[in-house]
Amino acid sequence: MNPRRASKPIQIGDVTIGGNAPIVVQSMTKTDTSNIMSTVAQIKELEDCGCQLVRVAVPDAEAAQAIRAIKRGVSLPIIADIHFDYRLALMALEAGADGLRLNPGNISEPKKVSAIAQAAKERNIPIRIGVNAGSLPKTANPQLTIAGQMVDAALQQIRLLESLDFDLIKVLLKAFDVPTTIEAYQSIAQKIPYPLHIGITEAGTLKRGIIRSTVGISTLLYQGIGDTIRVSLSAHPREEVIAA
Repeated sequence: MNPRRASKPIQIGDVTIGGNAPIVVQSMTKTDTSNIMSTVAQIKELEDCGCQLVRVAVPDAEAAQAIRAIKRGVSLPIIADIHFDYRLALMALEAGADGLRLNPGNISEPKKVSAIAQAAKERNIPIRIGVNAGSLPKTANPQLTIAGQMVDAALQQIRLLESLDFDLIKVLLKAFDVPTTIEAYQSIAQKIPYPLHIGITEAGTLKRGIIRSTVGISTLLYQGIGDTIRVSLSAHPREEVIAA
């Protein structure tokens, strides 16, 4: 087993990611985030299973605003998953989100990223750059492999955030194809100092998803790559935590 890759530690709520901290297990709720009671109940269930961080979908303003009430009912740090509208990231920060997940395939305009970075920096809130092979930026270089395009998309977003004097960064590079995911992480691990969140996207149903995730995640961990993990399954999220 290779030595653990050195990375810059960041803080998400009271959880440390990277550095010498233990590898952190996280999951994502499958409730309607705006349904505060059901979301709080599911987060508590995940915590009982050993989950340390939880991500919630923020598709609209109602979901963003619900974060404030959700945080009052749980103790786990909450990461807001933002896909298309940068204003939802600003609203989630205002509501008290402990972290953000941005996809550069959907939000990459410098003006919008700058507004998010400024608001996050004021609150000392980290941003996860979440690159997914299924939603790469339209400017991706077709001459590169898919893994190369994923790394390039992440590096462009990282450089933009760094140019804004923002370095509270965590990086995710996920593909459905396990070898592509491994190749992408191996490449970017040598290029950046930031902690890495690892997993296989759309891993599948319970048994098949666990097998695919085990192959990808355990290979990377054996190589010393990875600071936080999620096993993505088409099942109740408690199964993700148990598998992780």
